[in-house]
Amino acid sequence: MKDGIPLGRIAGIPVYLAYSWFIIAAFTVIVYGPALLLRNHFLGVGAYFVAFAYALLLAISVLVHELAHALSAKAFNWPTEKIVLNLWGGHTQFENYTASPGRSVVVALAGPAANFVLAGAAWLLLAAGVFTGVADTLTNILMWANFLIGVFNVLPGLPLDGGRLVESAVWKATGSQEKGTIAAGWTGRAIAVVLFVGVVGPPMLSGTSTDLPTFAITLLVCSFLWMGASGAINNATLRSRVHLVSAAALAEPAVGIPNSATVADVLSVAPYGFPAVVICAPDGRPQGVVDPAAIAAVPPSEIYGTFVTAVSTPLADGAYVPWTSRGQELIQYLAQLNGGEYAVVDDTGVVTGLLRQQTVVTAITGKEARRSGRP
Repeated sequence: MKDGIPLGRIAGIPVYLAYSWFIIAAFTVIVYGPALLLRNHFLGVGAYFVAFAYALLLAISVLVHELAHALSAKAFNWPTEKIVLNLWGGHTQFENYTASPGRSVVVALAGPAANFVLAGAAWLLLAAGVFTGVADTLTNILMWANFLIGVFNVLPGLPLDGGRLVESAVWKATGSQEKGTIAAGWTGRAIAVVLFVGVVGPPMLSGTSTDLPTFAITLLVCSFLWMGASGAINNATLRSRVHLVSAAALAEPAVGIPNSATVADVLSVAPYGFPAVVICAPDGRPQGVVDPAAIAAVPPSEIYGTFVTAVSTPLADGAYVPWTSRGQELIQYLAQLNGGEYAVVDDTGVVTGLLRQQTVVTAITGKEARRSGRP
């Protein structure tokens, strides 16, 4: 239920209605209900039900848009995990897949294309005079909503579908998807700024003010664009650094000793707290890491009778990795483990290093951990 209300499956794809969708539905009713009533007095309170129907039509339009993404991806054997309709419209979440510039463009543009088809179908119904009254009004709304959704989504910047055009063009030219994503993210930011200035700027220059509903919608849309574009840039920046993550390169030197050893044994292999010392079970499995501060606190007269288990911190179950582990494979594995330290072992299972979580984070982000100043 964390994704929202399950609406069932379409072509085997789970569809959810996020709870946040009700926010945009309420906003639609509050803003467009009075406007519909002003133009159609005969509707009375029914104008608000028509406005809610408008919100439902928008949700259906977004669903068609996302289904187009999912079904076009299915043609390339990209597995779709789910479709979620939410405050921002909706999104299609894919499982792991191998993309290419050309396929990425096809999947991205399938969504706006579906909206243009819906807009065209609604226009044909209006031109033929099939509906009258409320049905005609809703059909007109459906036509314009899909036309605007289609046009908006082909704008060349992420997180919009048109941003995939920029991403794929740069990707094709440079061979780096990450560079393409960053470029498309910046064009997405530019679109957000231009859109906000274009809507809010003219009234301000003319000495008038933008009406509240228009300002609220513009702010909402531009915020969505800016956050999505910034997220794309940040994610691509992190992905571009994944190759730097290597267990062998990032681990500090370490030695392994049996859990039956004493503090004296630790001092013999690491007299100055270097290298790190990992204690191992009889079968060689890493169990914990010796704490240098705890070692220093042991009186010299007791170093032969104090076992390493008394001066160590435990490692999480399975917290050890082969020295050859690197890249996305290593990150995905570490994400499944608890704790912040991992023993590194060679091909024979012998401990050769100690990998710390913060070292991995620093390698990916390029930023050192912030110090709180507190003990």
